Amino acid sequence: MCASRNAFARGRRTFLALAAAGLYSATARAVGPPPTPRVGAAQALERLKAGNAAYVKAPALCATRLLEQRAQQAAHQAPWATVLCCADSRVPPELVFGGLGLGQLFVARNAGHVPDDATLGTLEYACSMLGVALVVVLGHERCGAVTAAAAMVRDGARFPGFIGPLVEAIVPAARAVADQPGDFVDNAVRENARRTARDIATRSESIARGVAEGKVRVVAARYDLDSGRVEFL
Repeated sequence: MCASRNAFARGRRTFLALAAAGLYSATARAVGPPPTPRVGAAQALERLKAGNAAYVKAPALCATRLLEQRAQQAAHQAPWATVLCCADSRVPPELVFGGLGLGQLFVARNAGHVPDDATLGTLEYACSMLGVALVVVLGHERCGAVTAAAAMVRDGARFPGFIGPLVEAIVPAARAVADQPGDFVDNAVRENARRTARDIATRSESIARGVAEGKVRVVAARYDLDSGRVEFL
């Protein structure tokens, strides 16, 4: 982790008790307010933008102090942003956003960043239990899952096993932009990121409440594999 971030990392050592973070009743409704975010959504977003700018300008990794970080974070975690992104090996969010160290990002990944039940539960945990105020849905250029969804729409392609249902979840985004000018797959990548962000902000009751109260922000973004830049949509 960069030396400029060490002071920030050392300062985040307090973990709120689970009972104070908001429990769920038998009817799955959240009770009690979420913890106050240690870093607001606007500040977290600016940190991510600055980190990506540094990554694009000088992508060589900063010297990491993993042993010290591991000792600091072993007993608790206090991430300041959540990223839902594709499982693509070319899109590691900690590196894309500036070589962030342990304990800074709460990350969920699957092919095509599909907001299934397990993923939504993961994001709810980040916002309701850990007090994260910013959720970023990070799509990326030439996404294989989105390309497969486009093939389903355009060519009637089919995929075996559990791949089929995963890709089918992305098909509505591809179908929505099938007649738009420009690159079909890239238009679908952007639309899929936007739809995922919207799903998160509406399907999750606790996150929707946080958004309505101005305590949580959900944004969509696209990572460019060629330039390394993240575009917030």
